[in-house]
Amino acid sequence: MAQGSRQIQSQAQQQIQTLSPQQILVVKLLELPAVELEDRIHAELLENPALEEGKEENVADEYSDGDTSGEGMENDANEYDSLSDYLTEDDIPDYKLQENNRSKDEQAEDIPFSDSTSFYEILKEQLRERNLTEHQHELVEYLIGSLDDDGLLRKSLESICDELAIYAGIESTEEELEEALCILQDFDPAGIGARDLQECLLIQIRRKKEEGMNPAPILDIEERIIRDCYEEFTRKHWEKIIKKLDVDEETFNEAISEITKLNPRPGASLGEAIGRNLQQIVPDFIVETYDDGTINVSLNNRNVPELRMSRDFTEMVEEHTKNKANQSKESKEAMMFLKQKMDAAQGFIDAVKQRQNTLMTTMQAIIDLQRPFFLEGDESLLKPMILKDVAERTGLDISTISRVSNSKYVQTNFGIYPLKFFFSDGYTTEDGEEMSVREIRKILKECIDGEDKKKPLTDDELADILKEKGYPIARRTVAKYRQQLNIPVARLRK
Repeated sequence: MAQGSRQIQSQAQQQIQTLSPQQILVVKLLELPAVELEDRIHAELLENPALEEGKEENVADEYSDGDTSGEGMENDANEYDSLSDYLTEDDIPDYKLQENNRSKDEQAEDIPFSDSTSFYEILKEQLRERNLTEHQHELVEYLIGSLDDDGLLRKSLESICDELAIYAGIESTEEELEEALCILQDFDPAGIGARDLQECLLIQIRRKKEEGMNPAPILDIEERIIRDCYEEFTRKHWEKIIKKLDVDEETFNEAISEITKLNPRPGASLGEAIGRNLQQIVPDFIVETYDDGTINVSLNNRNVPELRMSRDFTEMVEEHTKNKANQSKESKEAMMFLKQKMDAAQGFIDAVKQRQNTLMTTMQAIIDLQRPFFLEGDESLLKPMILKDVAERTGLDISTISRVSNSKYVQTNFGIYPLKFFFSDGYTTEDGEEMSVREIRKILKECIDGEDKKKPLTDDELADILKEKGYPIARRTVAKYRQQLNIPVARLRK
């Protein structure tokens, strides 16, 4: 027997989390706001002939009168057994994207709402202009959706790889994501897609070099300061930087002056640059508050069509089932085609129903947690609330709550708000009282509004004032909240 290398077999256990096509469909529909859902449903109606739009009366009675087809399907234990479902309750047009608390004749009013164009949409417009493969397009689009409000990517590429596999059913490597991120970082404004402030500033400096802005020697110094002396830069250890880079003080000061003009929040600035426009926001939810304290919530789905299984398809299945004993090969293939389309149609109907239930469950939980605001409309009444709070109340996953709250709006008695408006971190005062960061920002703004403009308050002085009021907040935290309010530093408020 010839000598050779031996093959060794071994067994190993491995857990792999995968989503079924139905779960992926549910996730994708969950992310869509009302207007995009309407487009998605119309596209599905065009693609799948087993799906129909419209309402039919007494369909249940029509199929319950005849026992032949029902018994034939119930007693059939072959491959067509599951089709019995389609001949009973599921072809009844009971699917309705309901509008609670509204009569049949009452129409939800279209509410034109002026809002800033989302920088996510601006980035997606730039994405459409790029000549990319379908896979690259999917990755860049997912990265855009993963950016925070500042336009930075705070998540690791490793975690995004996992999210893509679990929630979107897209397999990718970190190298592919790195390539997609490079594409995104080439978008405008410069700095979009950076993973931290250092990278954000470096991208902007390098973009200026590519465009020939500013003298090249100064740009080189700027790049070296941020790339090689970033820690000293954040601590304002100017002398250390001058010594380390061996540059004269005048050149250094000029470089620092240019660095301070860079934008640490490219996403926020893009939103400000676009400004307000006439984009119409269609609220996904309508919340109505009454004088007796009752709060009613409904989905705004006036333009979303009803869906049902196609009667023609149902009749064809019934006909094939009656003649199954004499079926030819072609007839069996036709039957399998019908079954496939009907499975897809029913799966889509179920996914839309699940989307509706998930949205309603999530919105109801938000109302329960923020009930004082929905009764009074006072922003200071908003309590600290994070995704985890809603997830625990609903029993849903945090990622599900995140998808529901993204790009969704709610119409209330006090105006239209994005769902993200109701989420904020909490802060515990010295007395143990938990407050919303939004309320602390309000107090900070009041302090700045009431200051002597000839001698505006520094961040240290503001921190001391807040401490006296019972909020022992660090100076850098005060600076962060001040930036979120778009209030400049003290020397620029004179």
